[in-house]
Amino acid sequence: MVTRRWLAGVAGAALCVSPAMADTLKDALVQAYGTSPVLAGARAQLRGVDEGVPIAKANARLQVSATIGVTQSTDGLTTFENGGRALTGGLNLSYPLFQGGRVKNAINAAEARVIAGRADLRTTEGNLFTQAVSAYMNVIRDQSVVELNASNVRVLETNLRASRDRFQVGDLTRTDVAQSEARLAIARSQLATAQGNLTASRETYRQVVGKWPEKLDQPPALPKLPATADDAVKIALSNAPTIASVTANTQAAGYDVRTASAQRLPVFSVTGGTSYSDYLNTRAQSSGQPASLNDQFDQTVGQNRIGLQMTVPLYQGGGVAARVRQAQAQESAALEQGIDVERRVIATTRAAYANFSAAGEAIRANQQAVSANRLALEGARAENTAGTRTVIEVLNAEQEYLNAQVALVTAQRDQYVAGFALLNAMGQAQADVLNLDGGALYDPVAHYGQVRNRFGDWSDDSKYKTTSVHTTGETPKDADVQPLAPDPLLGTDNSVATMPAPAGSLVPNPANVTRPPQ
Repeated sequence: MVTRRWLAGVAGAALCVSPAMADTLKDALVQAYGTSPVLAGARAQLRGVDEGVPIAKANARLQVSATIGVTQSTDGLTTFENGGRALTGGLNLSYPLFQGGRVKNAINAAEARVIAGRADLRTTEGNLFTQAVSAYMNVIRDQSVVELNASNVRVLETNLRASRDRFQVGDLTRTDVAQSEARLAIARSQLATAQGNLTASRETYRQVVGKWPEKLDQPPALPKLPATADDAVKIALSNAPTIASVTANTQAAGYDVRTASAQRLPVFSVTGGTSYSDYLNTRAQSSGQPASLNDQFDQTVGQNRIGLQMTVPLYQGGGVAARVRQAQAQESAALEQGIDVERRVIATTRAAYANFSAAGEAIRANQQAVSANRLALEGARAENTAGTRTVIEVLNAEQEYLNAQVALVTAQRDQYVAGFALLNAMGQAQADVLNLDGGALYDPVAHYGQVRNRFGDWSDDSKYKTTSVHTTGETPKDADVQPLAPDPLLGTDNSVATMPAPAGSLVPNPANVTRPPQ
């Protein structure tokens, strides 16, 4: 499968071309897979579902109980007549032979829910990887946007200096300078917003992946995706874990109906046990009786028994029928849920495919826009030097060029995220499919094999230790996001500075305007 070789095939190349400290997308996915509390919690939930099988099997096994007690008769306390004090003990055994099929169907339902739980774990895994890819690409996008805006600020600072120099010699008007100042102030505002977005994206990355993104390498190319949306839907319907989960849960609901119906049938059991009583020398004693007479009665009594027992339910107050109807309603709900999940899988797959295709078209269009705006900016600058273009036209060309670049990196991020979301919708975004080799993969079958036939009442698990990592002790170092210092070009408070008018200028200085008399 192409997807299986996706990350593995690019790992070596990424290490060759990337800086030593750069994290790759594969690193991020391996980190998330091994340290995510969401995934660790889903695994723990599945282990709890596994225990449903031995719980159901326990109802078909031998039941053993013991009793022990001391009794004191309240009649004749002073004479202890007729065995007034006794120490009793007993051992009771019961083994079910036939229970109407309730145990068998309960076991089948529990096993079906284990299958559903494994599918749910795969869904959680795919969703986590999709979130990690989105967080990874968001950081790369926002880093690019910050760099583009920072470059734009530097260009506009140079433009403002040039405009002020030309204003001093009378080549530009005060309006041209003010337009340059306003555009620089707007650019610094856009840079601050981009830096805030980058910090937010990095925090989301740290939440999902479990570490702060110092430097991220460009992601590998996506694996080959289906040629049409119909092809993608076919793959999703046969491979999506959500469909596998709802199918198994529907089967379990059917077994629940049979389990409830079996409560109407008789139950056959083999019973046995032993009992022991010690009357503590009080049996048949009474005042005035000679000790020789007391010796005629045994002070200890033991009894062994074995038998066959049949319990026939004749009337149970309507509870059985209610439980059957309840199970039938839950089965009906599961059947309807299966159709709903199928609809959602189709809709999600088609939407992801449409987003992927649309982002591809946007990339191509924005690449043309970037190229065209670059040429337009170069021409506007040259024509401004020749005096045929105004300053505001150059500023507009620079803004349009920046907007096209931002739109391009955004579309590239959107296409990659939509492509991976399409893989997830098709059930091809799990660790075993992506061939992550950051260590041994979690095997849900191993735990099931350990517990499915356990029969001991004292075989508890050891105290759980978390496998996810905390991020509270990590201090991020973010050189790209710094508070904007006051810009001397715009004044100490980033407000537009007032320029003195050059000698002979026809543009009045607003500070020196004298209003005519009213």
